[in-house]
Amino acid sequence: MAKSAMTRNRSGNGVDETATPTPESLDQVRDILFGGQMRMVDARLSGLEERLVQEQTVLRNELTRKLDEVEGATRKELMALADRLAAERAKRAEDLKTLGAEFKEAVKNLERRHQKLEETAGLADAELRDQLVKQSAALSAELTRTGERVTSQLDRAATALRNEKLDTATLATALTEMAARLSGNGRPAAKGSSRS
Repeated sequence: MAKSAMTRNRSGNGVDETATPTPESLDQVRDILFGGQMRMVDARLSGLEERLVQEQTVLRNELTRKLDEVEGATRKELMALADRLAAERAKRAEDLKTLGAEFKEAVKNLERRHQKLEETAGLADAELRDQLVKQSAALSAELTRTGERVTSQLDRAATALRNEKLDTATLATALTEMAARLSGNGRPAAKGSSRS
């Protein structure tokens, strides 16, 4: 190896090229020693990051879908209640018109009852709206808590990934020191062979 490291310069003298390694040879040594592992670590980290992004996207889409479902169900329920109330009001109005011709006194009583029923329906509507608003607020709060919990879990996972990631500056320093030691160990052997 000492003979192959020795080359002749233009004047024909023997020069030890292992004493001052070129940056390309350091890169080659790094690539030979740690290249496969670095590529494997980088591939695994990028795979994990992609998986985290995909899972976050899936969770976000699922939350959006569930919110849309809750909103759609609430709208359907409100529309059904409004239709039922409108149908009931229309039916009562027809009943009152048909009975009004024969029983004037009964119509007055029915009108009073109708007014009371409308007030009750208004109160029931108000109570129903209050209940729906409370349920909607509770669901929104639960979804917000779930979103915060998911976000914090994702943040913890990302932080753990960052902490586990190999510090390239430390690796470069270690490789440089190793190259310096290797080139330092090669120097005496090359000098001894040039003397002989």
